[in-house]
This record gives sequence, structure tokens and C-alpha cells, in this order.
Amino acid sequence: MLNQKLQLKLSQKLSPQQIQLMKLIQLTTAELEQKIKNEIEENPALEMGSEKTDADIENDEFEVDKNEDVNVDDFLTDMSEDYDHNQNYYSGDEENTSFQTKASYSFHQYLDNQSKNLILDEKYKPICDFLIGSIDESGYLRREIEDIIDDLAFTQNIVTSKEEILSVLKKIQELDPPGVGARSLKECLLIQLRRKNSKESIDNSIKIIENDFDSFSKKKFSKLSEKLNLNEQKLKEAIEEISKLNPKPGGSITSDFANNAITPDFILTIEDGDLIVELNKRNSPELRLSNSYKNILEGYKKDPNKTKSQNQAIQFLKQKLDSAKWFIEAIEQRHQTLFQTVNAIVNFQKDYFLTGEERNLKPMILKDIAEKINLDISTVSRVANSKYMDSPYGIRLLKSYFSEGMKNSDGDDISTIEIKRILKEIVESEDKIKPLSDFDLSSKLSTKGFKVARRTVAKYREQLDIPVARLRKEL
Repeated sequence: MLNQKLQLKLSQKLSPQQIQLMKLIQLTTAELEQKIKNEIEENPALEMGSEKTDADIENDEFEVDKNEDVNVDDFLTDMSEDYDHNQNYYSGDEENTSFQTKASYSFHQYLDNQSKNLILDEKYKPICDFLIGSIDESGYLRREIEDIIDDLAFTQNIVTSKEEILSVLKKIQELDPPGVGARSLKECLLIQLRRKNSKESIDNSIKIIENDFDSFSKKKFSKLSEKLNLNEQKLKEAIEEISKLNPKPGGSITSDFANNAITPDFILTIEDGDLIVELNKRNSPELRLSNSYKNILEGYKKDPNKTKSQNQAIQFLKQKLDSAKWFIEAIEQRHQTLFQTVNAIVNFQKDYFLTGEERNLKPMILKDIAEKINLDISTVSRVANSKYMDSPYGIRLLKSYFSEGMKNSDGDDISTIEIKRILKEIVESEDKIKPLSDFDLSSKLSTKGFKVARRTVAKYREQLDIPVARLRKEL
């Protein structure tokens, strides 16, 4: 049965402006610059440049007579006709407005250009294009042949067979980089080996991959030696040949064509023992409200006999000016939040930034910084997860300066970053013939004054991308 009732309750909800501010804080410097350009294009009441003085306004070529009845439709039409879309109207320092880009050339385009040189019948060319499009960024064809046959029939009305697909795929596997188009790691390695000049070590490598890939992947060298009748020296040479192969042939091409340029959001310098942090100049473009729009709005408001269209024009102008004003204030608040957060981080890790020694990094979590600047942890997280700082020790993500801590044998707080560094040094200096287990690594750390459990060692090892002892073993 339906009924009505009144209920009072308190709830917290973010306003649209607060949500937009959180999104602005999360943007990187390059993304913010693009966001500002988009906002200027969408809102004609927002302009780039410093705020004009009264003297500047008097000298403007376009000046609105406040006593003249201005038709907003005529004004907007004139502006649209005079605007040159190919002209750069952004003023200011060229260094601050440039946008770092690199010419992009995708991995699939690279394969497609090579495929044009393959000798194929006309009916096989669409199959070749489809197979290339199905190859992932690592260079593998991970789809089943039966699924590809079905997709060709339903999407392109091409009826083909498994044998025809495999024959075209074999042609694709002749393209560069070697190993592209493989359906498994085993096939990828074999393709690369077979394209090398034949010699004993290569032939033995092919035998290892073809006959006992499982033992090779698990580094069971004694079993391989016994099964394939190879002495230790020949086995070592064969494994060295395999180690030179690329397990992700598409990865190198993708990384070459990717845009890896990083624009730091903060710049840290050291002057006479003092740490000075400033926002990247590209991070602080000057924005202002359009004086033309403000003058038009004032002219309309003073008109005692407003028509319906003039009232609509006033509402439109006010909305655009309010939106532009809020955007300018949000950008300023973003800068203040970023500057406040990065200064708190630098002051907390002052010993590290003065020396550059990672052993001086203190344990620091998001809560520590949030309490210092009286901001929510989520806000600090948004800043730390997406912003880079350029210091004398390189460009690093702010998040990399955060870490948990534990006490050493002397009772001092040590950052887990320092413990991971020592763990990495121990692994690099170990005997690769008999690599250390996680328990042995834990014992080694204990002798250095760090009581770290075996499970914790395993966690740190995985974070450092260090494989287990069995996979670190060498002949």
C-alpha cells in the first residue's frame, strides 16, 4: 500500500564544482593545458592572458559604448566571421604554451606496411589484414583459429578454412620483428631461432624448445642434459642463445612508437642548502574574463526597456561569465593545493632531498601528509599518484617517495624503500648457480639488522619483479 511521509536527514554530497575541482587536481600538467584550451574554445567569456587595466581597455580596438543598444546576435555573428580558425590567438611565453608531442606510428601500421610486400592471392589479402588486426601489442595471435574463421564469415562474408588461415599466418610470421604472429611463447621462440643462421648452439636450442620446453621453462637443467644428451658446456651455449630472444616481439616496436615524454609538474632546486619547489611554468597559465562580454552584460543591464531576447542574452552572458570565473578560481585553488602538498612532502623528506641518499628516505604514508596540511587523504592521493617532480636526482613520481616503515635492530625507523634496495643488492650478488631462497634472503636481511619475515621478503621480491630462486638459477 502506498503512503506518504516526511523524513529529515543529514547527508554529505559533493557539489558539481567540487567534483570538477577533484578532477582538475588529478590532471597532469600536459592534461591541464589541454583542458584549458578546450575550456577556452567552449567558453568565449574565458580568455588567456593577464587581466586588463582600465588604460588597456581604453586603447582596445573594440570598445562597447555603454549608451548604445547592442544586439548580441550581431555581435556574436561578427565575432564568428572575423575569427580565423587557423590563427593562434594564445598569447604569452612560447615555452609555457608549447605542448610536447611525438609523431605516433602504431605497431599494427608497421605490420600492415610490411604486409603489402607479401606475395598473396587477392582473396587472401583481407584474411591477412584481419589476422594482423587480431595480433595484440605483444606480437601474439591469442585467438583460436576456429573463432577467426567464424568472425571472417559473419563480419566480412569470407568463407575460408583452417588450412588457408594457417598458410596466411605463416606468411605473417615472416614479417619483422621476428616472432610476430606466434600463438604461444614456444612458437615465438622457435620462429626467432629458425630465422638465425644454423650452427650447433642454435640447433641445440631448437631441440630444447621443441622436445622439452616445460623442463626449460622450469630451469630443470639436469633433466634437459640427460634427455637431450648434451654436456654442460653445450647446454649452456644453447640456453645463452635462447636468452637472447625476445619473448614479446611487439613490445619493442610499441615502446619505440609510444610517446614516453614526461612533463614534470614540479621543479625542485637546491640553493645554499635551501630546498625551493615551484610549479612548472606550463602549469600556471594566466586566465581572465572577457572584457567584451562584461561590457555587453553591463550595457544590457542598464537598458530599462529590455526585450525577451535581451533577457535571454543577459542570462546567456551571465552563465558564461560565471562559468569562466569559477574555472579561473578552480585553477587557482588547484595550484594552491598542489603547492601545499608538494612542500609538505619535500619538508618531510628534507634529509633525502639534500643528500640524494635513499637510506635517508623516511617512512611516509598519505596520512602523514594529509594531517600536516589539513586535507583529506584522497586529495593527497590524487596529487601523489599522477604528478612528477624534477629534482637534481631525476624525474620521479611523487608516489615513489611514500613508503611504509619498520624498525631495525637499533630501534630506528627504516623505510621499506631502503629494505628493498638492500634486498635487490643481495640478489644481484648471490651465486646464480645456487640462488638464495626467500628464507635465505630473510636470514641475510636479519644479519644486516632488518628482521623481515619470509612472506614479507616474497612480497618485496614480487614488487621488485625478482623471480623465485628456481627461475634465477644459471648454469
